[in-house]
Amino acid sequence: MRKFDAVHYFKYVLLLIATAVVLFPPYVVWVNAFKGKNESTNPFALPKSFLHLDNFIDVFAKANMGTAFLNTVIIIAVSILGNVVLGTMSAYALGRFEFRGKKLIMLGFLSATIVPTITTQVVVFSLIKSLGLFNTLGAPILLFIGADIIQIYIYLQFITNIPYELDESAMMDGASLFRIYRSIIFPLLGPATATLVILKTINIYNEMYIPFLYMPKKDLVVVSTSIMRFAGVNQAEWGAICAAILIIMIPTVVLYLFLQKFIFSGVTSGAVKS
Repeated sequence: MRKFDAVHYFKYVLLLIATAVVLFPPYVVWVNAFKGKNESTNPFALPKSFLHLDNFIDVFAKANMGTAFLNTVIIIAVSILGNVVLGTMSAYALGRFEFRGKKLIMLGFLSATIVPTITTQVVVFSLIKSLGLFNTLGAPILLFIGADIIQIYIYLQFITNIPYELDESAMMDGASLFRIYRSIIFPLLGPATATLVILKTINIYNEMYIPFLYMPKKDLVVVSTSIMRFAGVNQAEWGAICAAILIIMIPTVVLYLFLQKFIFSGVTSGAVKS
């Protein structure tokens, strides 16, 4: 007969508690998305019918979700393209060449990640406005490309694992530095690019502060700011907000489920040196 192990059962109790804590917020959002306006007295109770879709209809009608998804896709596509080009080229220069001021540049990149973003918003806002990008899609695109330099660190982790002998062999065959970057370095950074695309897509998709601050025009709504149309000063349409959250969550959940193996393999490949 197996001896009673209190520690063993205590682990499962903690696991159940942690699972309940994680699943509780999605449960509240799910049940309230299908509730009518007269069912909002108890936010934890099940709705009368899961076929009640009025909240979802209101979301598409009032929040202009079609335009929101289109604007979001444009911002993500252009921003990621800029991040890939800027990140690979910067990592190629910093990871492959020795030049004066290299350590100073690396220190500048490190300092940019340490300084809180909120402390520079006045200067950044003035710069965006002076460039004529306020209330345009160019404002968040420029900020997502230039203000967030995580892509440089991701590519640097990968580029150090690429043997320098490949560069030397290509140079002996007469290849230029740009040819080496385009034909050798860039293709070998594929796992890092996949990791960057996934992480940046989720990050930009969920970002609300930058679009809200730099694109207040109604036609420039994105998925994250579309929820705010159902929240007023004194009251909020919680059913519509929950329905909007469910709609917005679907692309990120699908993306993660299908591409999670690239996230894990990409991060571990960049962290382990051959």
